[in-house]
Amino acid sequence: MNQRVVISENLKLDLACAISECEHDRLFVVVDETTAEKCWPRIADYYSLKGAQLIIIPASETHKNLESVIHIWEKLEEGQATRHSCLINLGGGMVTDLGGFAASTFKRGINFINIPTTLLAMVDASVGGKTGINFNGLKNEVGVFNDSKFVLLHTPFLKTLNMENMLSGYAEMLKHGLISNDRVLAELLTFDFNGKIDYCLLQKMIAESVAIKEKVVTEDPYESGMRKALNLGHTFGHAFESWALKRKPILHGYAVAFGLVCELYMSVVECGFPTEKMRQITAFIKENYGQLPITCNDYEELIALMQHDKKNNANKINFTLLSNIGQINIDQSATIEQIKETFDFYREGE
Repeated sequence: MNQRVVISENLKLDLACAISECEHDRLFVVVDETTAEKCWPRIADYYSLKGAQLIIIPASETHKNLESVIHIWEKLEEGQATRHSCLINLGGGMVTDLGGFAASTFKRGINFINIPTTLLAMVDASVGGKTGINFNGLKNEVGVFNDSKFVLLHTPFLKTLNMENMLSGYAEMLKHGLISNDRVLAELLTFDFNGKIDYCLLQKMIAESVAIKEKVVTEDPYESGMRKALNLGHTFGHAFESWALKRKPILHGYAVAFGLVCELYMSVVECGFPTEKMRQITAFIKENYGQLPITCNDYEELIALMQHDKKNNANKINFTLLSNIGQINIDQSATIEQIKETFDFYREGE
């Protein structure tokens, strides 16, 4: 990995250092409508951002598309950006994915810095070099691998989030716990969201979660092997997310949480994952995330969406499954009947 991930206690200082280490003649900041209102005012007066040009895109996953990328490219052109300019992405995963893609393709690539403001972006989207947009109703269908120069993780931004967005990011942390070890997972399953959130403990857990992802990405930056561990929950999850996009959109982390239920069940059936552990984790997910209202009439559409997944090879739907916590089996496949049986389990929980 070429990017530097900084757990930032002093964002003003750390951002100044990051900008000074990125060659730049002009500075641009991408925000969406939400982060323009809630997060940009917190840093707008930083001296290091003096003269920076703000680019605002519409909020929500439905705008993670080519039109938003074109808007950024046009604003870069208007602002006389060159290949020596630098783009800062301030926002959630949609902003870091989309802004990173715009930066990676403008003038064949300019430097960019990610400042994730949601838990999901901190532990997942902003780290690891994946950038991209949704296209033709398919999640992350167009994109490139390209590291930001810096990722600045500043947990006070999390206080701007509602509980739904906190839980969305937490689902990716659960996934990191599942591919790591029992201690990390146990800490995640016992964290208290109902009382006063312990942000100091959460910062420590975020740092640990990011370290798990960094280790995997460093070993396999282009997803040719073990990086596929990070796809746990995502084959079903992306299908759920695309299905919901046409009805009532759901947050990415919720889709991943629902996907984890399915892929843990499949792990029990195919790989001998302990049933009791599966039940403990799926109970936590149902209690905190609820359930997607799919019926058996939706199975064919969901399977068609899964067949479009980028992770597939040789026309087989590809899954990452577990034999136990931290025991990962990549490139697993299943029959259509097994997938339908898994949907039955998801709906009925039996």
